[in-house]
Amino acid sequence: MSTIGSFEGFQPISLKQEGDDQPSETDRLSMEEGDPGKDPVPTHISKQQSVTESTLYPNPYHKANVSRKYFVTRPGTIETAMEDLKGHIAKTSGEKIQGFWLLTEIDHWNNEKERILVITDKTLMICKYDFIMLSCVQLQRIPLSAVYRICLGKFVFPGVSLDKRQGEGLRIYWGSLQQQSLLSRWNPWSTEVPYATFTEHPMRNTSEQFLEICKLSGFVSKLVPAIQNALKSSSGSGGGKELMVITEPILIETYMGLMSFIGNRNKLGYSLARGSIGF
Repeated sequence: MSTIGSFEGFQPISLKQEGDDQPSETDRLSMEEGDPGKDPVPTHISKQQSVTESTLYPNPYHKANVSRKYFVTRPGTIETAMEDLKGHIAKTSGEKIQGFWLLTEIDHWNNEKERILVITDKTLMICKYDFIMLSCVQLQRIPLSAVYRICLGKFVFPGVSLDKRQGEGLRIYWGSLQQQSLLSRWNPWSTEVPYATFTEHPMRNTSEQFLEICKLSGFVSKLVPAIQNALKSSSGSGGGKELMVITEPILIETYMGLMSFIGNRNKLGYSLARGSIGF
């Protein structure tokens, strides 16, 4: 049986430029590995493989020019925010921190808001952080012992709603929906809503670090046992409240949605580079 090197009429074509008499390192290795009694035939398969491998294994993260628009992804920003919150917690409550997460809150009017969530041994903290000025703007404290229900599922809207979203998230309940006033329900700026809804941050695939702190499943895996421990501590040795974790669609009751339509598509709830303004 004939081989490629001894096949009659086959003439190997050199890819070297004119004047380049020395074989490349790849060609030299190919010659040395061939049979000593046959004419060496340089091959270039290894060069083709390198191109193939770069195609088969692309970078799984976002392009740099996309991620730079979000101030939170800039070097040292998220670390500075965590250190600020650590210092604040140490001064005010001294509670033990169990983890930090970067998620997107979806309010009762379907507006997206960039948030840092902190779980301690007693409290869930929802922080509105200005990643441009590197300062905490608002901090909401929710006692873990007050949380009684966590809902996981896909987002659903009323049939006549004009602004809908795809995807899934979780909703945390700590108050009674029956006690919520009509004014707070229809006020887009109300802070008296007895629940909070979250989904993953759009920059979750920027790097390994953000993939970890933006993962919704990782947040839930820490939140559920923290709430259960807080409920046991508050009720003592006797039976008390129990946490209910269910899977069902999450209703966002908006109809016109003009405000969220404009805000979400322009990412107004994020610390984002908006471009230069000038002449």
